[in-house]
Amino acid sequence: MAKDNKISMPSSGGGLVRYFDESVSKIRLKPGYVIIMVAILVVIELLLHWQGNSILGI
Repeated sequence: MAKDNKISMPSSGGGLVRYFDESVSKIRLKPGYVIIMVAILVVIELLLHWQGNSILGI
């Protein structure tokens, strides 16, 4: 005499957005290149702090 009640659970994927499908970057850099560029910028900044007055004439 048990009633067979079918219980419907909500879907588990509702409302999720997959951002990696929406945008693809046109510029791709390897991590090593980024580290090298940052190191070059640090060296340039150190040189400007050390010899900036004589180089720029300030």
